[in-house]
Amino acid sequence: MSKEFIVGSKVRVVTLPPYVKTADTMPMLRPPDIIQIGEEGIVLDRRPGGYWGVRFSRGAFLIDSQYIESVETT
Repeated sequence: MSKEFIVGSKVRVVTLPPYVKTADTMPMLRPPDIIQIGEEGIVLDRRPGGYWGVRFSRGAFLIDSQYIESVETT
């Protein structure tokens, strides 16, 4: 089961996927080193198949929920 995140919440990359897909209308595959482990981003939206649109410093990407975790300030 995939993790659930709230749109607008902060998430952190815990492992790098084999590639990342841009969250554009015409998605493109990019090498995984465009984002870094530990980099934080903001959830933009939920996509089918367990993917989340996340805005990072170098752009918006579709990330599978297994590669990110919620950043909770408690």
